[in-house]
Parts: sequence; C-alpha cells; structure tokens
Amino acid sequence: MALAIALAIYVAAMFALALRVHGQVHDAADFFVAGRRLSLPFATATLFGTWFGAGTLLASADEVAAQGLRAVAMEPLGAGLCLILAGLFVARPLWQAKLLTLGDFYRDRFGGKAEWLFAISAITYLGWIAAQLVGMAGLLNVLFGVPLAAGLVGTAVVALAYTLLGGMWSVTLTDAVQITVLLVGLVAVLWSVLTGMGDGTLAGGAHALAEQVATTKLTLLPTDQLGELVDWLNLLLIGSLGNLAGNDLMQRVFSARSAKVAQGACVIAGVGYIVVGIGPAVLGLAASVLLPPSVTEAVLPALAQKVLSPGMTILFVLALVSAVLSTLDSAILSAATVTARNLIKPMWRGAPDELVLTRWTCVAFTAAALGLAFVGESAYVLLEGSYALSLAGPFVPLVFGLFWRRGTERAAVASLVLGYGITLLEMIFPDLNPPVPMPLIALAVSTVSYVALALSVPAPPAATPPPGDPATNA
Repeated sequence: MALAIALAIYVAAMFALALRVHGQVHDAADFFVAGRRLSLPFATATLFGTWFGAGTLLASADEVAAQGLRAVAMEPLGAGLCLILAGLFVARPLWQAKLLTLGDFYRDRFGGKAEWLFAISAITYLGWIAAQLVGMAGLLNVLFGVPLAAGLVGTAVVALAYTLLGGMWSVTLTDAVQITVLLVGLVAVLWSVLTGMGDGTLAGGAHALAEQVATTKLTLLPTDQLGELVDWLNLLLIGSLGNLAGNDLMQRVFSARSAKVAQGACVIAGVGYIVVGIGPAVLGLAASVLLPPSVTEAVLPALAQKVLSPGMTILFVLALVSAVLSTLDSAILSAATVTARNLIKPMWRGAPDELVLTRWTCVAFTAAALGLAFVGESAYVLLEGSYALSLAGPFVPLVFGLFWRRGTERAAVASLVLGYGITLLEMIFPDLNPPVPMPLIALAVSTVSYVALALSVPAPPAATPPPGDPATNA
C-alpha cells in the first residue's frame, strides 16, 4: 500500500510540473526546443534522462545477469560514448545552424527527398518507446501483479499526457526531477546489496560478489574467439554511432542556450552515463548470484523484493520509474516533432498548425509503439533494433554533410536507402548470418555509396559551406 501511494504521488508530481510550464508553450519552437533557453544543468539533465531508461537500468541488467559484463558493450558503454562524440564533434556546428529538428539539416544541406527519408528514420523510435513500455510493464507486474497489458497501456497514457502538456519544457523539468530520484535510488540500492553480500562494507561486498560470480561473466571484452569479439565491437558501434544522428539527441542540443552549453552538456552527460551505468551492471551480476536461475527478466525488481527493506524498495521503485519515464517522454516528443515537421507537413498542403499537428503525431506514435510492445519482444531486442537502423541510415549523410562539402541530394538519398535496406533485410531474414554483422555491412555500403556519388560530380564553390559547417558563423 505504501509503495502504491508513493508511486501515485510521484506521478501526480510529474503532472504538476507539466502543468506549471504549460503556459510557456506558445509556438512550435517552445514545444520543440524549449525556446532555445536551457542552461547547462538542465541541458545535461535532459540528455542524461533521455538515455538512462529501461535499456540501461532494466534491459541491460537482465543481459548482464545472463551473459556477464560483455553485455555492457551497447549499454552503457556505447550509448555513453555516443554522447561524448556528439559533444566533441557535432553539437557546435549543428547548434549554430539554428534548427528545430535534425530533419531540417537534411533538408537544408541536401534537399527535400533527403529530409523525407531522414524523417522516415523516426520509425526507429517505435522500438525505443516500446522498450520503455515493456520495461515498465514488467516492473508493475512484478511489484503489484498488474497484468502486462494494463501496465503497457497505463504507462503509455501517463507519459503521453504530460508530454502533450508542455513539450520540451515539461520533458526537461520532469527529467531533472527524475534523474535526481534515479541517482539517489540507485546509490542506495547498490549500497544495500553490496554491504549485504560481504562484511558490511562496499569493498567487502564487491570482493564477495566477484568470488561468487562465474569467471566467464566477469569478462568485459571477449577475446578468446574472433566471432565473439566482432559481435562485441558491433554492439559497441551500434550504441556509440547508432543514435548520433538521432533527433532526440539533437533536439536537446538545439534547446541549449549556446553552442558551448550544448557541447558541455553532451560530454558531461556521456561521462556520467557510463559511470552511473556501471551500477545496473553490478546489480545484474548480483542478481545472477542471489536469484534463482529461472528468473531471467526484470531481475532488478526481483532483486529489490529479495534483499531490500520496504522503505528501500519504495525508493528503488521510484528510481526505476524515473529512468523509464525520463526516456519515454523524450522519445515520444522526438519522434513526433521530426515526423510532423519533416514528413507530414511538407506532404500535406492543408496541414493544421504545426503545434497541433505535432501533438496529434505524439498520440499516433505512442499508439504505434504500444502495438509493437504487445508483440512481446524483450526490451533489449527492441532497443538493439532501433539503434541498428539509425546507424545504417542517417549517420553517414550527417557526418559527411557536416564536414565535407562534396555530396549532393543524390549521394545522401542513395546512402540512406541502401543503409536502411540492408538493415531491414536482416530484420526480415534473421537467419542470413553473414560472416560480418549486418549493421557493419550496412554502414560500409552506406559510406561507399555516398563517397562514390559525391566524387562523381564537381565540388561546390568553397564560399558556400553547408548548413552547420564549422566554418559557418566562425
């Protein structure tokens, strides 16, 4: 009962924050990028909150419990590295371009066809949103016995409702609160689990855990077999580059008050993500020791029920809820903004006001992701699939479009189509099993096609750098 009351109060607080900023949303710029007024602390919090969701806290912990530390290649190592790379290389030029969505970059740099093809990549958010819904529904099922279907629908309705109220403003404020709760809860749970396993100290607990975990599960980088190493590097690449061309990341870059704030927020959030992401990995190892082998999903909630006091369990549940909701609302908003602005609006002459259109698109995306979640895939599989499609498609045109003047719309379109096509081929025919992982093949083909077509036409004049080029606004 106490846990249910705490959860109800927490959800009510999220709605109160969203209502507080509802009046600040006057146009699409406010809804999309919070009027470009986010300070470093808020920009960092919303970046961290976007990343740290069911994929890191729930799904990766399940994978670590089953496979060991090698499962951290994508989450948190790859995803944290993605944020750092964004801060070091792309945040400044893209912020200087004064865009509302990343789709605007493809339109301005390459043309309408590239914009439309990039906007199609918003479908990858369906897997990401569904992963959060699956993770949260599993949590509610373990703790309260809520049927999975009811948990999926309830979570979707809550996240959608307060996202519609304030757009990027409400997402940012709720992210800041959610990340604070998450960090406090995660530290408290780690302390309880580790001190309970050894001599009452963190060091003693860590030593006891290392002794009880199978040696194979303590291997971070598998080097015994080439195939395992290639698979590990493939996951790292998917995690680090797969969402670099994601609108959710760049929406936060565009929301920063300056290019310097955008850069700093990305790097700080990336480093923090990797550091904090070690916690769920450690808890996943502990779950493999403390829980029966039959428990293979939602291991963190099961672990909390086993070792935590009632008060600590409440804190831990709020931390889990914070992680999932902070990612869920961000994904819904990011998917809807790029779809409404860069896909629907250019094709629909009589489209309603952009703000109204985007809100309705939020509803449509949530409903579609909910349908995908009902299919029954695990959160980790949904997450991996969404990252892989992003890596193969938009990544190459973004990087070359920013830092190389060569490349027309034809090069970008070919790169996008081939990248998407090869990745979808693997999804349709999962038994292909080539010697090299399909995402790497897709990335290579996407790159070669762009370069070949870019070199097939004369270079543009040096005096006309592409939107977002580092030379712009120098």
